[in-house]
Amino acid sequence: MSKPTHPTRRQALKFLGTPLMLPLGGLAAASLSACGGGDDDTPAPTPAPVIFSSASFAAMAAPSLAVPADMAKTLVASSLDVTLSDGSKQSFKLAYQAFFLTGDLVPDGKGGTVQAGAYFDINNKPIIDTTVAGKERQFFSDSPDGTSLLSLPNASVTGIKGKPVFAVVQFEYTTWAQDGKTDMYGKLPSPIAVLTLDQDQATGKLSLVKYHNVDTSSAHGLWITCGSSLSPWGTHLSSEEYEPDAFTIAANTMFKAFSKNTFGDESKANPYHYGHLPEVSVNPDGTGTIKKHYCLGRISHELIQVMPDNRTAIMGDDATNGGFFMFVADKEKDLAAGSLYVAKFGAGFSLDPAAAGAPLSWIKLGAATSAEIEKLADTLKPTDIMEVSTTDPKDASFSKIYLGGKQQWVKLKPGMEKAAAFLETHRYAALMGGTMAFTKMEGTTVNIKDKIAYSALQNMQSSMVKGNAAWNEAYGITLDKALNAGGVLAHTLSAGQKDTAGAAIASDWVPSLTKTLLVGEDIAADALGNLANPDKIGAPDNLKFSEKLRTLFIGEDSSYHVNNFVWAYNVDTKTLSRLASMPSGAEATGLGVVDDLNGWTYITSNFQHPGDWSATLHAKVQATLDPLVRANYKDRFGAAVGYLTAEATSVKLNKL
Repeated sequence: MSKPTHPTRRQALKFLGTPLMLPLGGLAAASLSACGGGDDDTPAPTPAPVIFSSASFAAMAAPSLAVPADMAKTLVASSLDVTLSDGSKQSFKLAYQAFFLTGDLVPDGKGGTVQAGAYFDINNKPIIDTTVAGKERQFFSDSPDGTSLLSLPNASVTGIKGKPVFAVVQFEYTTWAQDGKTDMYGKLPSPIAVLTLDQDQATGKLSLVKYHNVDTSSAHGLWITCGSSLSPWGTHLSSEEYEPDAFTIAANTMFKAFSKNTFGDESKANPYHYGHLPEVSVNPDGTGTIKKHYCLGRISHELIQVMPDNRTAIMGDDATNGGFFMFVADKEKDLAAGSLYVAKFGAGFSLDPAAAGAPLSWIKLGAATSAEIEKLADTLKPTDIMEVSTTDPKDASFSKIYLGGKQQWVKLKPGMEKAAAFLETHRYAALMGGTMAFTKMEGTTVNIKDKIAYSALQNMQSSMVKGNAAWNEAYGITLDKALNAGGVLAHTLSAGQKDTAGAAIASDWVPSLTKTLLVGEDIAADALGNLANPDKIGAPDNLKFSEKLRTLFIGEDSSYHVNNFVWAYNVDTKTLSRLASMPSGAEATGLGVVDDLNGWTYITSNFQHPGDWSATLHAKVQATLDPLVRANYKDRFGAAVGYLTAEATSVKLNKL
């Protein structure tokens, strides 16, 4: 009798790929022929094709000081277990592959090289670090973050042997100048680059052939670009985190330094040009262009997620007294105009995943085009929009709000509703009754099949905790004590929703109910110094969902885990698996999932600021690990951009 055959090594890698080329795509679409026929002339029945059925991840243990080197690098000791439709199983050991370390010289596609993660001013001139006499060098980032992997149908780049694919990578900040003493956080304009990658069609391996710095001058430069997502139409949706407060900008030394390094003048940068959403489009030749959207609210943008309708977006707001925001574009695949909303939470918010959850209603803050808000940003001063007092003015025309962990009193100027909605979004959302209660709401992603969106709360502190100075009882978000380890929220997405004024919301993807999906666990310091249970999530940040794997991927930015981890959570089996560990002192960033890129599946992963030691967290490991991290990562100035991969040597398959 004939029987279904197993895939060849190449076929298996086609669905697993080398860059977490998971067992999807190629195999799922391919029919595998049988080995032979019957003993007579009767044609043998055509066997059922052996196709991908499901996958799960076998978790790795957390690294320990038993092997210090494992704690000082990106460690991947997990595996992917694949079940095929005939019931057979295959296991693929995973590993990590970097495209580069920041500071490396990489190909510019013109026969020369360029420095990865390097900084340029508004005129695209290198910004030089002069803090060590005689060793002047161009600044480069130690903090790569949001990464989008994509393809173009008409791509044409020289030097490609397989197929060209592209990655857009943004660099959030650099931690220190080379003297190790000068704090550089937020003082340089964030670079963003397009990588052209050669995709090997036999293995799926990605190789860097061109690095292109995107000119950001048309967007006034970029400010602290953090998480990102790939839009459904194939563009990179960036972020500008921690919008500078226009009312206190004169005393903001960080922003003055940013302005000087960007424009050559510490007073030239306009705070209203930052805190928005940039979008990068990749060109067929591996270059890129950027535009900044000013109509999605000026908030602490962390990571936006556009729904399958190509119009509805929900947004992380990485702030204290932050809100849950939604934008509905007027047209598909165009974020240049639309309506902005803030959520109002009803009773029922709980950290218990079994709880019923809290219903959501949506307050419309306004509708605008990006062009009109940019024009307002060009011309208005903060005092043109509203009056703000940090002490009670004893004036009933002022309203008390909570912002950044503190109380303020604000009064809107007549006719300035639109300007306030889009340039003073946090203050205006609080005035309008939005639930401005959250702390560090970071990554967002969507499970399309189940119509559930997910949001990461890096921590559940201050404004969420009863009795805290930032807490407002009226918001209805009340924890008895802080949960530093944070958690992940799940939002039910619904059609037919109306805003609080009774107007229909033109979307079938509106969050209507919020429950808790996962939480971490705070602990007393363990033998390594962990302050959160290392076998649970700790301070989740990046989130991405794979439809084919039915898996939520979670990257950590934790001050509570000695090493930050990347996790996989299967939403059907409820299994949480540790996939990777970042170098100690680094956070996991750049998380991205592409289910099918020319038949391969990829998971991107970067890290930031290795060896960024905390006295409270790393006291037990710093002396041992610091020299190892310095040796691995350019004296702690370098950080990796790369992806998870399946080790080909671990693949054991039957031949046809």
